[in-house]
Amino acid sequence: MIYLILKYVHVIGASVLLGTGAGIAFFMLLGHLTRKPVIVAAIARIVVIADVLFTATAVIVQPITGVALAWHMGWSLWEGWIALSIALYLFTGAFWLPVVWMQMRMRDLAADAATANRPLPAAYHRLFWWWFGFGFPAFGAVLAIFWLMIAKPQIGW
Repeated sequence: MIYLILKYVHVIGASVLLGTGAGIAFFMLLGHLTRKPVIVAAIARIVVIADVLFTATAVIVQPITGVALAWHMGWSLWEGWIALSIALYLFTGAFWLPVVWMQMRMRDLAADAATANRPLPAAYHRLFWWWFGFGFPAFGAVLAIFWLMIAKPQIGW
């Protein structure tokens, strides 16, 4: 029974990471395309809240349930697919942490522009393209982790 509970929570956490990441990217992109500071600020504010509530929670739950599952099944964390999953998880985190800061900064820049009734500043646009670029490797790594969890391929080092 403990295995099913751990696996359930782990799969839900992974789904939250994938779904929240995709949703955040979608809404931030659509907000950006309006070029309207008031809309960008509102969406970015919600996105930051979603990242803190959902993504950060899942980021904490995933390694706990993953290690517990491996221990319960008698698998070593050095087993190929598990070690690669952990490496990809850390890789994703290296992109996600700066993205959270970028989202908060873009939110603030857009809010300032909206208050001053000005267009989005150049600093916002630079951050947006960095944010956009950071999303691809992070999202790709999450997709790869999903595949590794499902396939559990034999990976020899």
